[in-house]
Amino acid sequence: MLDSLLDQLARQRGIGDAYHNYRGELLHISRETKTAILAAMGCATSDAEAIQRELHELETGRLRSLLPPVAVVHPHRNNVTLAVPADSLSREIAWHIATECGTEVSGRVRAGELPEHERREVDGRWLTRRDLLLPGSLPHGYHTLHVALDGGASETCALVVAPLPCHEPRVLHDGGRLWGVAVQLYTLRSEQNWGIGDFADLAAVVRACAEQGAAFVGLNPLHALFPGNPWQFSPYSPSTRHCLNVLYIAIERVAEFGHCAEAQAIVNAAGFQAELARLRATPCVDYPGVAQVKLRILKLLHAHFRRDQSAQTSARAARFHAYRAERGESLRLHALHDAIDERMRAVDGHRYWGWPMWPEELHDPTHPGVQALEQAHADLVGFHAWLQWLADEQLGEAQALGRKLGMPIGLYGDYAVGVNPSGSETWSDQALYRKGAGVGAPPDALALKGQDWGIPPQDPNVLVAEQYRPFRNLIAANMRHFGALRLDHVMALFRQWWVPAGLGSTEGGYVHYPLDDLMSVLALESERHGCLVVGEDLGTVPTEMREAMAERAVYSYRVVLFEKHDNGRFRQPGEYPRRSIATVTTHDLPTLRGYWTASDIELRRCLTLYPNDEICELVRQERIHDRRALLDALAEQGVAVGGDAEDAGGFSEELADAIHIFLARTASALVVLQAEDLAGMVEPVNVPGTSDEHANWQRKMCTDLAEVFARERIQLLLRRVSAARHG
Repeated sequence: MLDSLLDQLARQRGIGDAYHNYRGELLHISRETKTAILAAMGCATSDAEAIQRELHELETGRLRSLLPPVAVVHPHRNNVTLAVPADSLSREIAWHIATECGTEVSGRVRAGELPEHERREVDGRWLTRRDLLLPGSLPHGYHTLHVALDGGASETCALVVAPLPCHEPRVLHDGGRLWGVAVQLYTLRSEQNWGIGDFADLAAVVRACAEQGAAFVGLNPLHALFPGNPWQFSPYSPSTRHCLNVLYIAIERVAEFGHCAEAQAIVNAAGFQAELARLRATPCVDYPGVAQVKLRILKLLHAHFRRDQSAQTSARAARFHAYRAERGESLRLHALHDAIDERMRAVDGHRYWGWPMWPEELHDPTHPGVQALEQAHADLVGFHAWLQWLADEQLGEAQALGRKLGMPIGLYGDYAVGVNPSGSETWSDQALYRKGAGVGAPPDALALKGQDWGIPPQDPNVLVAEQYRPFRNLIAANMRHFGALRLDHVMALFRQWWVPAGLGSTEGGYVHYPLDDLMSVLALESERHGCLVVGEDLGTVPTEMREAMAERAVYSYRVVLFEKHDNGRFRQPGEYPRRSIATVTTHDLPTLRGYWTASDIELRRCLTLYPNDEICELVRQERIHDRRALLDALAEQGVAVGGDAEDAGGFSEELADAIHIFLARTASALVVLQAEDLAGMVEPVNVPGTSDEHANWQRKMCTDLAEVFARERIQLLLRRVSAARHG
């Protein structure tokens, strides 16, 4: 009985019973895993009575509330489910919708005339669930639905009215095929930056790519990290996805820098210039060093901003205040978090790393202790909000430049699947994030030991209770300055692999999310921001996710190195789906040179990422086969590779160019070239399954990207890519 009740509660909370692994084998979720995930969700499962109480609470909550917390409608689903007592079916229901633009739509209907799809007895009373059909002409947006049962309950809920597909640029509707270049912003070298690629470097890349005919520049996640703890630098484990990484601010492009003599004198001093030269020369980004020099000057500039009352600065101050008002609570809480974090680290940086280690009275943003600190240190909170404004301003300028230069997309951003458990996003909404588990992935061909990314999952039940506002606000913040947005691990909209604390990544289980509702919110925000959506769907992708992406015009990911038939033959360009973005490799994979020379296999062997030597040898043999198969595919396209490319040591620039021409010929509406492959680099950006073992998210480009674009060979290659895209 206990197992049966546990399974029932697990299903009610979205936990799957079983799943198919990457080999197609059906694996069942263990009782231990289900119990641990339910515990992470805050459910009591100590005995049968406790589980029955949990089930009863869920059941009564679902059937006794006239309306759900949020209802989502779109062209394929125009009904809202109501819970109506069976003894009230003769009564009339009055409903009206208050739209966000101030108009109202209303109607009346007899409860018994509504289509019924469930009837249950709860505590001796029969309750039914019935569908209220809404007009199909409702404007898209976030509205409020009010429903009243004559002589009975009266409730309101959030109503989301969404389009079906996400936005697609007109050029793609008209059959155009676009291309772009992907860069990891922090890796960029230049004579002007301060040891890390910045928004000025981004503007230069945008200009260089636009001159070659590119439609977009792809980026790593630019999410806010931890200014006070620069050792935490993974873009996929940010403090929050609502805000930006302030280390990307180009200091000398900040307006105040041109008027602040003190800051200029410090920067121009020989010692400071020597430190900048050192930071530029390092093979990996020295995050602590970069943070030290940048934040020192930024604090001086902020002080100047607050002191200067000239007409020009007053206008800037007005824009800053308008920005703070527009960004609202998410910006306030992040700036407050960073201000508290800075104060705590000044006391004891080792003891107070992250908000879970702060004094108890600072754990809750609504606690009087937090409010007192916010008032006492308003200038420091304002400083961190000001940094966000500068970053937002410079990123917006880069996007505006791309559009001015004729790029139909401009910037193509990246939205991480989760956040660091000690960051401001989890601090700001602790009910939503479950600290007793981490998001990861079951074993697959790339990570045979499975993965635990160390990011806390959102509880889907809380997400519904909060009317999807957290997801809506995150998507809106991330589409703010992008013409396209990549959703990392897009399968997370359907299910996430929860790894309970204390269990291994192979012992996790899938928790399901309201896919159709989340896709609807995504489509609405995409429409509002004119932003194309790309879903990173590499790995094990369930059928439900594939179908939802196709229905919602979410572009899929196609990596040339993975695009093979069951017989090992690589797909030809014409076999790629139209609504997709194709690439040779990604930031989680080896560079093209690394792949061809199999240096990635040796690297993973040295990092003990293979379960045993036999698996490593199998991967080596498969790589030999794949190189030959890829050469066959190139030959079928009539693309010359030159040299002895079949040999592992036979990598050449001609081979790289041939593979990129093959890529450019694909039927995919979008293709993206990696900056590392244009430069001919070997070392990967990231090795999944590692943290400190490899210099992930640190390695810089081997040369200034401007120098790469100036190469005659690269210019010829990009002209050929552009011609193939328009051919």
